[in-house]
Amino acid sequence: MKLNQISDNAGAHKARMRIGRGIGSGKGKTGGRGGKGQTARSGVRIKGFEGGQMPLHRRLPKRGFKNTAFQVKLNEVNLGKLQTAIDAGKLDAKATINSEALVKAGVLRRARAGVRLLGTGELKAKITIEVHGASKSAQAAVEKAGGSVKILAPAKEPAEAKGKNKLAALGKAPKKVAEGEASA
Repeated sequence: MKLNQISDNAGAHKARMRIGRGIGSGKGKTGGRGGKGQTARSGVRIKGFEGGQMPLHRRLPKRGFKNTAFQVKLNEVNLGKLQTAIDAGKLDAKATINSEALVKAGVLRRARAGVRLLGTGELKAKITIEVHGASKSAQAAVEKAGGSVKILAPAKEPAEAKGKNKLAALGKAPKKVAEGEASA
């Protein structure tokens, strides 16, 4: 075999359709763009446009709301992932497992507001784990393996003070004049 005899599998490379090359090509004249108008030109951005009719995504009713002001973002860890880390020797099953230990072991990339334990996978090791939330199936699986789950309160960031409260927090609140004193 020589370099000039090497070829790819039959049908691995297909020539692209050359548009606008005459009637006989099947993609001549308008080149598959139909007649005249906006879509026949370049630079068209009318994906959700329905000819001036109110688009479907604007006709549908809005439902509910997302209360993002108080949401707590937790990392999710499955039991199977914990068992894999223990088997690989990254996590010590005898020590208490918390978010710092999971980050150090490489199970999590960073500790957010906490960790939520989920029940997917199988856990064989007896572990003591401190998490900020756990599903019932995960708790049952850990207890069945002889371990324990301690639920911690999620670390909430204090809301930023506004207006007068913000000034008071910064120590710049206006001082009140005592009622008996007269201002000169």
